[in-house]
Amino acid sequence: MAAGIIIHISIGTEKRTEFFSEDNIRIGTTSFCDLQIHTKKIEKDSVWLEMENNDGIYRVINFDISLDIKLNQTALRRFVAIGDGDVISIGDTDISFSFFSLASKSALITTNREQPHFAQFIETAALESASSEKRDDAKIFLREFVRELMREISWTSKLIALVLIAGFLTGILYLGFAVNKELRASRQQSEQQGEIIRKLEEKLGQTSDQLGELDKTNKDLLKTVSLAPNLRVEYGNGVCLIVGVYDLIDKKSGKVLRYPDPQAFQPNPYEPQPMEGEIPQDAAPQTGLTTEGNGSPVEYDFIGTGFHVGSGYIVTNRHVLQPWEEDDLVKQMMREADGRARIKRLVIYFPNIPQPFTLKIRQISYQEDVAVASIDLSAVSPDIPVLPLEEDTNTVAVGKTVVTMGYPNGPDRLLAMVDDAEAKSINARFGGSRQALINFLAQSRKIVPLTTQGAVTDLDSRRIVHDAKTAEGGSGAPLFGQSGKVIGVNFGVFTESNAANMAVPISFARDLLKKAGWKSPEELKQEQSPPPQIANAETPPDKGTKAQ
Repeated sequence: MAAGIIIHISIGTEKRTEFFSEDNIRIGTTSFCDLQIHTKKIEKDSVWLEMENNDGIYRVINFDISLDIKLNQTALRRFVAIGDGDVISIGDTDISFSFFSLASKSALITTNREQPHFAQFIETAALESASSEKRDDAKIFLREFVRELMREISWTSKLIALVLIAGFLTGILYLGFAVNKELRASRQQSEQQGEIIRKLEEKLGQTSDQLGELDKTNKDLLKTVSLAPNLRVEYGNGVCLIVGVYDLIDKKSGKVLRYPDPQAFQPNPYEPQPMEGEIPQDAAPQTGLTTEGNGSPVEYDFIGTGFHVGSGYIVTNRHVLQPWEEDDLVKQMMREADGRARIKRLVIYFPNIPQPFTLKIRQISYQEDVAVASIDLSAVSPDIPVLPLEEDTNTVAVGKTVVTMGYPNGPDRLLAMVDDAEAKSINARFGGSRQALINFLAQSRKIVPLTTQGAVTDLDSRRIVHDAKTAEGGSGAPLFGQSGKVIGVNFGVFTESNAANMAVPISFARDLLKKAGWKSPEELKQEQSPPPQIANAETPPDKGTKAQ
């Protein structure tokens, strides 16, 4: 059975707690109510609600319907049970009642044993707190409750509880220390493992760099080994054989200089012969070259190498196009006869093209042994490749691999590439004329440049010295660097030392080409690309006007 019920009244700022043990409780404004409320917010005197204790549970048996009474924010109904913590509010006023029972009985759970009786000190504390005039009733109740509870607990129980608490705290501290120690050890181990991983990563990086260097070295080695064959396939058809014939003519008359006619100096068998020691009056002494008579004209043929750099322009040596400048005997003959050299025929042959191309001299450098000539642009076949010229001078260095392609020893070297029987047959047919022999080799598609590989042995601003094998007739040949571009033009061959073949840096040839009007493939590409059109957004051009 319930010992009673505690009602906490709240009217505005005023609060109060009352304890009731009666079975029937009336709340309202009339004088016979057990809990009388003095307020002007409700004018009429009436019983607001009436509660009755039924088997330990207080229920609302009657209430004033006109006051709009609510239980826990819902409309109040008759015979509803008042539970612990329920709140009843009166209409729109600030009057509310909170209910707390001293005994609660579950509506869903029942037991067959007698309910335990509350300790006397709890009931006393609750009654004192209910009858107290102080505002903080809950604190008073709890303070009295704790005080009486501590009095009821024995010292043995307190000591056991203290020991248990101390053991629990000690266990917590020990576990915390152990966990902290384990975490510290794990952190140190993690740092050590991280350091080991870092060192392994460094070694792995070094190994990767070494493998990269090794791979680069292998690629460079493969590139070096395959450099000559690759260049031969890609640019060999752009290296041409230069063939020419020049004669000597008199500077004043322009007549061809001839060797003396031997028939003019033979004695007449029908005339008396002069006595010993006498000089025939009509006989003229032999004076060397002459423009008269039927003597053989002074003619020389020459060969060399050149290469195509685009737009029909051919780069070679000065001494290839003016071979008389390198022949002391010819220069002496010209001085004695007051003559000069004249090119009678100058053509070039490309591999796999049977017909020759007429060559026209464009520019000659008298400081460096380099010259520029050209062929008819309309006759340039698309099968003739354009040899690229190196622009970066830093790519040329001592020890770098170089490749040269040319025609050393002229047709003799070409004949050496065929069978002996065929070579003898060709010599028997054309051995008396080099021109005819070269024409036959061109028709037979046997004009193929010789490709040799070497390295740069010395270097300065005007010379590239290398040991790629070549010979007479290889003058004017392109010298390729490791980049696959032309870095020089061969001009000198030393038979006594294979490491002393010399080439003119390609920069001198490039300057001479610019003077001749040559444009690089890059410049031609830029010229061929249409310029960007700039449209005027304000005033469109008149269709009838022309651009100036």
